[in-house]
Amino acid sequence: MKTISVAHSPDADDIFMYYAIKFGWVTANDARFENIADDIETLNQATLKGQYDICAISFALYPFVKDDYALLKTAVSFGEGYGPKLIKKKGNILKRNFKVALSGEFTTNALLFKIAYPNARITYMNFLEIEEAVLNGIVDAGVLIHESILTYNQELEVEREMWDIWVELSGGGLPLPLGGMCLRRSIPLHSAIDYENTLIKAVEVANKNRRVLAPMLLEKGLIRVDAATLDRYLDLYANDNSVKMSDIQYKALDKLYELGYKNGFYENLIKAEDFLIPSEYEELRAK
Repeated sequence: MKTISVAHSPDADDIFMYYAIKFGWVTANDARFENIADDIETLNQATLKGQYDICAISFALYPFVKDDYALLKTAVSFGEGYGPKLIKKKGNILKRNFKVALSGEFTTNALLFKIAYPNARITYMNFLEIEEAVLNGIVDAGVLIHESILTYNQELEVEREMWDIWVELSGGGLPLPLGGMCLRRSIPLHSAIDYENTLIKAVEVANKNRRVLAPMLLEKGLIRVDAATLDRYLDLYANDNSVKMSDIQYKALDKLYELGYKNGFYENLIKAEDFLIPSEYEELRAK
């Protein structure tokens, strides 16, 4: 049986959505999945190098890897009235060219931030280091992601919500696209469909069995936060909207790529649905 590398971030929603496979609740037909956890920008950079078979990515990265990876329909994170937060020390007034820490060059929050704040001086660092960098005055502000949007230090305050930036840039009415997964195009189509269906099933099973799975993850020390914070975080980013992308989520992705293209970050304008695995192939074979 072949081994397929699946890379995801160590944040709570990715761990939660993948571990139905890790615990053996869901399996692929012809492969064994081997998981690797790393921070999202490391995964973005790894995908640019073609390192993993299946990988979690920031949605903003995808136009750079579209020729080598298909976009998966599942294990997605979108914000609905919430998302990353631009934070600073309480009472500080940010100058036009303030220094800011972002979690990575290819993250979705970095794309939106660059469009909204073209004069800011950007430095990149691991997302776990951003809060401390702001507190210590290494940077004037930072964009928090993952669980830190719920647990940041009381000496800090929100300068602006990335959700508000998204609404302003997109015109409103769309969820904020944050991250998803992609699959290497060199994988045979029949197998690719099986792997995507396995991941869809894993997210579905995780959601349906949340009251069983979440305590297991906490007990094994796989999650960085306490039970109450985990519950709040899963409400935000690992829910029924994560199982399979909807029409409005595709529209949101198209708007993100349109913004990136119009602001000179992408060479071509793409439509997300043109880069999915054509799962209807299996339906036709079954007839």
